[in-house]
Amino acid sequence: MNEIKQVSGSGVPLLLDDIDTDRIIPARFLRCVTFDGLGEYAFEDDREQDPNHTFNNEKYRSGSVLIAGRNFGCGSSREHAPQSLIRWGIKAIIAESFAEIFFGNCTALGTPVVCASRDDLEKLTKLVEEDPSREISVDIESKKVTSGDFECDITILDSARNALLSGQWDFMNLLLENEAATREASQKIPYLNQFAT
Repeated sequence: MNEIKQVSGSGVPLLLDDIDTDRIIPARFLRCVTFDGLGEYAFEDDREQDPNHTFNNEKYRSGSVLIAGRNFGCGSSREHAPQSLIRWGIKAIIAESFAEIFFGNCTALGTPVVCASRDDLEKLTKLVEEDPSREISVDIESKKVTSGDFECDITILDSARNALLSGQWDFMNLLLENEAATREASQKIPYLNQFAT
């Protein structure tokens, strides 16, 4: 099992509200057969319109902990949005709140998405802007975010937290580790085994 208890890395400040999945990855990039290479197009339209966009800033290019605002990932349910962020290098997201489907997609991909208060997000953003190399630790077990002297509480749904801590977020790995039981169960499903010949 691939247990995820803590994620650490430098920050990527994007403290904006209502960032939808169309902004995270524009629709024209959804025609891909695999998700490979999708990271280079994360926030493509926003980056073209704003040369100062966070994802254009080399100071944050090695960052892996995204700091966002309220209702992050709203809009369509496309898995491409978290896939593009992950392939850009994001390993965890701290926001004020998340759209439900985006939250679920991230968890199913092993990317912790946790909530913090607006005040704490503003403080953390300021710290990262002052020192982009500053390390941030997102601790799923203790439900804390720390960065140097900074510490704040975070919230995460118990079901997501338990899945990450136990490694059960990885459904494909669960199937592979339980191959014998999966094969046995599939033998009992009529439409998989009782076709007329």
